[in-house]
Amino acid sequence: MTIRTLAAAFGAALLCQFAVSPNVFAAGSSAHWVTAWATALQPIPQRADLPPLYRAPDVAGRTVRQIVYPTLSGQSARIHLSNEYGKTPLVVDDLRIARSAGGAAALGNGAVHVTFGGKGAVSIPAGGELDSDPVAVDVVAGAPYAISAMMGPEQRIVAWHRVSNQVNYVSTPGNHTGDASAEAFRGRFTQFVWVTGLSVDAPSAATVAAIGDSITDGMRSSLNQNKRWPDALTRRIAASGEKTTAVVNLGISGNRLLSDSPCYGDALARRFERDVLDAPGVKAAILLIGINDINFAAMPAHGGLDCDFPHTTISAADLIAGYQRVIAAAHHRGVKVFGATLTPASLPAQREGIRVAVNQWIRTSHAFDGVVDFDAALRDQAQSDRLQRAFDSGDHIHPSDAGYAAMAAAVPVDALVNSMRK
Repeated sequence: MTIRTLAAAFGAALLCQFAVSPNVFAAGSSAHWVTAWATALQPIPQRADLPPLYRAPDVAGRTVRQIVYPTLSGQSARIHLSNEYGKTPLVVDDLRIARSAGGAAALGNGAVHVTFGGKGAVSIPAGGELDSDPVAVDVVAGAPYAISAMMGPEQRIVAWHRVSNQVNYVSTPGNHTGDASAEAFRGRFTQFVWVTGLSVDAPSAATVAAIGDSITDGMRSSLNQNKRWPDALTRRIAASGEKTTAVVNLGISGNRLLSDSPCYGDALARRFERDVLDAPGVKAAILLIGINDINFAAMPAHGGLDCDFPHTTISAADLIAGYQRVIAAAHHRGVKVFGATLTPASLPAQREGIRVAVNQWIRTSHAFDGVVDFDAALRDQAQSDRLQRAFDSGDHIHPSDAGYAAMAAAVPVDALVNSMRK
């Protein structure tokens, strides 16, 4: 992934003050890298009339501290940075990782410098992405880590993971990457930026990638509580005594299988290779996508920022063809795919008919390597087009924390883990 994305822009990178040197590509080549935490980026619409929801914080010459929860333990780690949607270089003057002490605080004297090709500063060209050098750090599965980046003097945020359900922090001007105190981190935001992966050297381990839309993203789950269904699945796997399986969340709220969006990222069928197949150590994916494809055709078009554009009309056959493309791409790379049924969303009859037909195909086609029946886990037994009341967050589409827990309980863990060992 690093070689592929940086090779085309390498000439441009050489013009940057802290250009990436070729030896970074070989760093840690003998290790067995497995993704322990990840997120997926989406571009921020670039227009003057953005609503407040899409305005990014000022980070130029400041330190951005993000809190991540790895799902796999190790003693050596790499941090993955992405400038996928950038139009100018991504400049990081200093990067450190430390165990979080809660909020914006970090454990004192625990910050570890992260380097790139032996250098403490890095400039990643527009469209590029890069793994750090391996760093010696004790990563404990389930514990929070603070990744602190001192940004270049002209750096702007043009892409993010918008719904993080995690409070992250921006400092006052200056380099505060080594600060244990939270005092300088007065700005708060609930997105992830630039840091899209943390991998650990973990022989015999493998990663499950949960990928989909807002229901995988954990929309309306409790802030800072890790109550998304992939989080609950992580805890369930850990409770079973399994220590070599990581779970990462690559859902994007608003995402569709077949259509790009100005706000909700590239179509999943297009981003699947980058976000899942290119992530180190991924051996299986759980795919839950399609409800927005069904719904967005009915959303009214409007002037200004129209996040639902294009309002594409789709059929069950269109979604099935998209699933088949994803499955074929995964199988080509030796990755197993578990198909998840689309959950109830109180749809009108015509759209509900598409959902039911798609779910029937997922259950009976045997096209997937396994099935996760989220629909059966969440639906009201008396009204199958609706969520059970206890599992409804209140908008009749997104589950509550209890609903997300029920989804995790519906995953056939033994079959999932065993599929990755074959």
